[in-house]
Amino acid sequence: MCGRFVITSPPAALRQIFGYEEQPNFPPRHNIAPTQPIPVVLLDRDKRHYRLMRWAFMPAWVKDPRSFTLVINARSESVREKPAFKNAIRRRRVLVPADGYYEWQVIDGRKRPFFIHRSDRAPFGFAALAETWMGPNGEEVDTVAIVTTAANPALSVLHHRVPVTIRPDDFSLWLDCRSDDPTDAMRLMVAPDDGEFAWYEVSTRVNAVANDDEQLLLPMTEEMRAAEDAQRKPAKKVAPRKATPVVDDGQGSLF
Repeated sequence: MCGRFVITSPPAALRQIFGYEEQPNFPPRHNIAPTQPIPVVLLDRDKRHYRLMRWAFMPAWVKDPRSFTLVINARSESVREKPAFKNAIRRRRVLVPADGYYEWQVIDGRKRPFFIHRSDRAPFGFAALAETWMGPNGEEVDTVAIVTTAANPALSVLHHRVPVTIRPDDFSLWLDCRSDDPTDAMRLMVAPDDGEFAWYEVSTRVNAVANDDEQLLLPMTEEMRAAEDAQRKPAKKVAPRKATPVVDDGQGSLF
């Protein structure tokens, strides 16, 4: 899956790779989390454009967003059948630029974060689906979900799902929704090859969304681990409570 990711490449470099017309200027982001605005690349009238969208997919038919489960990922195996995604996979395929993402693994009873990146350190594009939600008062919110698939053997040691990444040579195929037939694009929704991505452990500071700095990408060292372990608060010991006699007050009880 993908629950946090990173964009550190300069805006000009991303514009050259993804080929959008706009020239946005944005700072590096080291800990992007769901519900935040994220950059998205889409095709409109045969030209690529840069947009900001809310990372939390909202189908157009949802009446009350508060009653709808937060959807940040879309499973590649079911996007053609799921009511939430079956129109988006045909008409609203987009790319999300990224330089890496985080995944967690339980080690010695504690969840440890890992930073995953291309082995050549090049930026890449997440396959994603977009939808514009329209509220009852005319408000509009552009939303997006990142597509995931079953992990390859190498990455499965971290998690059984991985985000689908699109190679630059396939950007045009993924973005082109003019035919209204996603069959060719569906073939791109596969896990990366073994060796295409690498990873290393990083600080648990990434667990807090408020932390967003380049220190999050430093490889974990023994000194860092010792410092983090020292900061962990020991579990509080709870003294056993003495049983108290139950008094029937005449009101009755269901329990």
